[in-house]
Amino acid sequence: MARNVIIDNLPYLLNGLKTTIVMSLVAMSLCLIFGTALCIARRSRWRMLSVPARAYIDVLRSAPLLLIIFWFIFFLPRFTGISVEPYNAALTALVAYFSTHVAEIMRAGIQAVPRTQTEAGLGSGLHQWQVYSYVVLPQAIKNMIPALISRFVALVMGTSLTYIVGVIEFFRAATIVNNREYASIQIYSFVAVVYFVICFGFSQFGEWCRRRLGAQELSQVEARLGR
Repeated sequence: MARNVIIDNLPYLLNGLKTTIVMSLVAMSLCLIFGTALCIARRSRWRMLSVPARAYIDVLRSAPLLLIIFWFIFFLPRFTGISVEPYNAALTALVAYFSTHVAEIMRAGIQAVPRTQTEAGLGSGLHQWQVYSYVVLPQAIKNMIPALISRFVALVMGTSLTYIVGVIEFFRAATIVNNREYASIQIYSFVAVVYFVICFGFSQFGEWCRRRLGAQELSQVEARLGR
């Protein structure tokens, strides 16, 4: 029976899974872009940039994701006069919320690099952008990867909240199937396994990236010593 329920509704479930994966990947890409911009503004010496960025980050990080989704689907059209599709509103809410986490992860990763290395790079004649490109960022990225992967896993799971505005993602599709089939154990066990595979895959990918960056850094050191 479990097999029949899943297989009979597999096309519908896979369509919901496709929505979840596409939304997650698009949101992750946009979070990296806006998170980087927020991080730059947050670290800026110009208070006209750093103060609004800090306020934006603090407000959105302290608000529940579900509330932010409600803001974008109900309040944004009222203030702008523009009708927003549920999918676009949910995607915008995910990006607005998780980009603040990405910004703080990036800021912490950069601050974790010892200042002496920046000073050494500047003292050797490198320009500020060269120091960040060749000295600070390679080490900061390695520091960021575990936390970024953790946030991206949370983003994938956060897509399940978008059902509240009418987006039929994977969890919502499973709920609709369950309301029709009354096979909660089978359906939600299948959903749990799929979410586990996705999130575990992201975690392993992050670990692979971290090891690869560490190996590249070690090979560069060995090459310099060999010279």
